[in-house]
Amino acid sequence: MFRIIISIILWPLALLVFLLFVAIFLLLRLFIKPIPLFPFVRFACRMMMLAAGQWLRIEGNLPDKNGQPYLYLFNHESMFDPFMLGGSVKHYITGVGANHQFSYPVWGFLIKRYGAIPIKRKKLTEAIHSLDIAEESIRNGISFIISPEGTRTVSGQMGPFKKGPFHVALKTSVTIVPVALIGAYKAKKKTDWKINPGILTIRFGDPISGEQYKEMDIDKLQIHIREKIQQLIDNKSEDKKL
Repeated sequence: MFRIIISIILWPLALLVFLLFVAIFLLLRLFIKPIPLFPFVRFACRMMMLAAGQWLRIEGNLPDKNGQPYLYLFNHESMFDPFMLGGSVKHYITGVGANHQFSYPVWGFLIKRYGAIPIKRKKLTEAIHSLDIAEESIRNGISFIISPEGTRTVSGQMGPFKKGPFHVALKTSVTIVPVALIGAYKAKKKTDWKINPGILTIRFGDPISGEQYKEMDIDKLQIHIREKIQQLIDNKSEDKKL
């Protein structure tokens, strides 16, 4: 009963804050390109999480923005995931999202204006085209966030990894940053409308340069990154920064 009452309070509050920041962003976007707007987006992501009863805790060493581009690969736990990443990273990032997200009335228009790339996972030719666009953006210095799982977990455990992000990595030699998201599944499960207030932890692993994985094939790289993310989830990283 407590979670129901809290959720009834938090949902309207979070929605109100979200719509406020969306309106401000879209107004600013008329005059300013997405990259200079990132500090505002970072602040908005943090405020969104606070409005939903979540406190963001950052662990690990954030990559130097001068070393871009990066490919941030993370475990997909919850709707809070993009806000955790957007509220943590200190430079402009965009991502690849399922095509259906772009049809959502407000969210779809917002992420499109921010530079996200839609992908139709069930249509191979169009999916490859979307990844080609991402690769070109990476070559132009743009950093991306991609979940190798492709969709949110329904069990709390990492699901199977798709090969798309690793094709992108091998074709561009981009520096990969493994990221673990912890607490988001408990905060808001895909199969449950209720919100559970608490602490969301985002844990950054050590960057892996293209030189370090250039001898790996796609399967070995996939396994290697999965192991890195799992180690971060299990709190086996050596360096931490709160």
